[in-house]
Amino acid sequence: MLKKKKLLILGVAILAVMVTGCAKQNNQAHQNAQTEAVNITGLDTATYQRLDDIEQIKQLKARYFRFVDEKKWTEFGDIFTADAKIISEGVDYSKGGGQAYGKMIGDLVGKAPTVHHGYMPEIEIIDKDHAKGIWAMEDLLTFPDAKDAYPGHHGYGQYHETYKKVNGVWKISSTELTRFRMDPLKNWDPNTDPVTGK
Repeated sequence: MLKKKKLLILGVAILAVMVTGCAKQNNQAHQNAQTEAVNITGLDTATYQRLDDIEQIKQLKARYFRFVDEKKWTEFGDIFTADAKIISEGVDYSKGGGQAYGKMIGDLVGKAPTVHHGYMPEIEIIDKDHAKGIWAMEDLLTFPDAKDAYPGHHGYGQYHETYKKVNGVWKISSTELTRFRMDPLKNWDPNTDPVTGK
């Protein structure tokens, strides 16, 4: 009986050593796989972080355009830093920050359909919390044809911007829009649907 107990204890001990050895071997294999994956990409941590920051800034600017076209003015205002410098066509709209700028645009365009696109971003990461960029842009806007209505246009130009990371989130800290060309567009009959014309 004693011999059987000793053999059982010895068997359990051998099994424990085998399991521990397998676990260590699997852990080492996992670490090696992670190291190989990093080596395959050729990216060090700093390069990966720079590329991740650039992608986050691209998504930030995509939201800028989308929020304008979807008329989401509160969300639009939130993508700016509290002290953002905002200049459009030489006019300074910085007073009141992003929320005031969004309200001003919303009051101007109302429910008029707009189309805003950004292209070919040139983004430079300055340090872990600051970056700058240049975007080509195109916008299309028409208003209901009424007394004192703004003329519609199809515009082309550039945004020159700076960005700041606030509590881990990239925001626009300055933006300056300059248009190089604006083709006039006819405003639409306010008694029709601006999209279908019916």
